[in-house]
Amino acid sequence: MSENSTATGKTPADFWFDPLCPWAWMTSRWMLEVEKVRDVEVRWHVMSLAVLNEDKLDELPEEYRDLLENKAWGPVRVVIAAQQKHGDEIVGPLYTALGTRFHNLGEGPTREAIVGALQDVGLPAELADFADSDVYDAELRASHKEGIDKVGQDVGTPVIAVPGSDGEQIAFFGPVVTPAPKGEEAAKLWDGTMLVASIPGFYEIKRTRTQGPIFD
Repeated sequence: MSENSTATGKTPADFWFDPLCPWAWMTSRWMLEVEKVRDVEVRWHVMSLAVLNEDKLDELPEEYRDLLENKAWGPVRVVIAAQQKHGDEIVGPLYTALGTRFHNLGEGPTREAIVGALQDVGLPAELADFADSDVYDAELRASHKEGIDKVGQDVGTPVIAVPGSDGEQIAFFGPVVTPAPKGEEAAKLWDGTMLVASIPGFYEIKRTRTQGPIFD
């Protein structure tokens, strides 16, 4: 599939996520709104906060380190296993099912939530066993590397890549936003993000977050 168009002729937006991250979840819900108001089609990919931070665990706060070591591997391993066994088309729906349970319903990244999400999208519950298996870790790391290689190491999740004016992909982290904009607000944020991302040498706009993710 081309980096510059999808099978439906729309502009592709490749989106790398870790289902554990509430901020990536906010951005992903915005991207679903963007699909409604712009000629854009999202292509979903897994990245991993555990992989991203595995070489700097000693530098992280204890609570976050515990999260990465004990909870972060399972969900991404299950998503990558589902992709390997059932195709790319299942990644987006499974992410929605996992994120809804983890974040909106407050179930967190438990085995029960993962099993429920699998059942929500018609996948076998046995896929949850891959949460504790490294059988597809090579594929997980390859998917993660593909996204990170486009944007650099000094970011988190999500990563979005879109075609640039020269045909090469432009990749960026974020945007970080809450709640997820809808309708015309979603369109405005997309247009503005594309505008600043297209400027050569542009790297960052940021301000202090004054509220947490708002799930609606």
